[in-house]
Amino acid sequence: MKTCLVTGGAGFIGSFLVDELIRRGYSVRIYDNLEPQVHPGGKTPQYLNPEAEFIQADIRDYDRLKNAMEGIDVIFHQAAMVGVGQSQYQVKRYVDVNIGGTANVLDILANERTKVSKIIVAASMSSYGEGQYECEECGTVTPALRSEEQMAEQVWELICPLCLEKVTPMPTNEEKKLECQSTYAITKKNQEEMVLNVGATYGIPAVALRYFNVYGPRQSLSNPYTGVAAIFLSRIKHGQSPVVFEDGLQTRDFVSVHDIVQANILAMEDETLSGYFNIGTGQPRTIRGIAETLTTLYGKKVSPEITGKFRKGDIRHCVADISKAKMLLEYEPQVTFEQGMQELIAWSTTAESLDKFEEARQELEKRGLV
Repeated sequence: MKTCLVTGGAGFIGSFLVDELIRRGYSVRIYDNLEPQVHPGGKTPQYLNPEAEFIQADIRDYDRLKNAMEGIDVIFHQAAMVGVGQSQYQVKRYVDVNIGGTANVLDILANERTKVSKIIVAASMSSYGEGQYECEECGTVTPALRSEEQMAEQVWELICPLCLEKVTPMPTNEEKKLECQSTYAITKKNQEEMVLNVGATYGIPAVALRYFNVYGPRQSLSNPYTGVAAIFLSRIKHGQSPVVFEDGLQTRDFVSVHDIVQANILAMEDETLSGYFNIGTGQPRTIRGIAETLTTLYGKKVSPEITGKFRKGDIRHCVADISKAKMLLEYEPQVTFEQGMQELIAWSTTAESLDKFEEARQELEKRGLV
């Protein structure tokens, strides 16, 4: 059986991937620095699989990483700094970790003798910017980001860039131009393109999986820059209202961590497959609806706070067209929204949680990002 390296393997997605690989009989090596923003106090999480080899080290440490890559057949590159807002003022940190760390992985592949026969990188829907839209007159269109003037007037929806009529959001496919609106998105785009380029150069099949809004157990409830479901849940758990920007009717594609793992396994098992794929559900969910679902399921007497404010660079709608992943990966979402939310709530009742949302919001406001 193959030996797999999972960078970021102690994190939310990486740890579930590690569990599934071990369940299937693979040897697994975890490489993770236990980032304190994700793991409070830098503590090793209790859920870390004891059957995996664990190396605590930074992805920026070239020599430690080179040693960790010895004897590896497949690399799952999950390690990254995560968070759109924070990336706009911790620019160097995000670039150093996300782009510099990926450069280390690829430089080792290019210059050292390795056994690596496959590399799979965690890419992101954030690199799309706005999603795709349908105009009755003009067909499929891709409007630019909304102006600050438009959002200041609370005109939230987009119009056709050609005829200026109303447009309807539609699933976004992989051929839509990537139009990054944050440093985080830029680094994820760079990760994807670097991995695919070096893989093609050296004949190593490489796959970039463009994750949409991932949720599930183990997502840090103490990191105010992580996924919106976890941020909402941390607020609710502390009896505080989840804060929703704009009017709450913006839509995203919420996908269970278990389906993300499924996609990674499928990408590995097709040994010659290369390319980039959307990984989501294809089902739009409003941000307001997510907040209302979580408050109802948790049973707290709080209601979402709809602020009418906006964050610079925020998009309105983006939902995955997963037809390519269905056809070439044979990927099919298995976890329904209802199942996934119930699982998230059940886990959250005993999970460690620090509500740092207000601290993060004040930081963004101080910098003029809200």
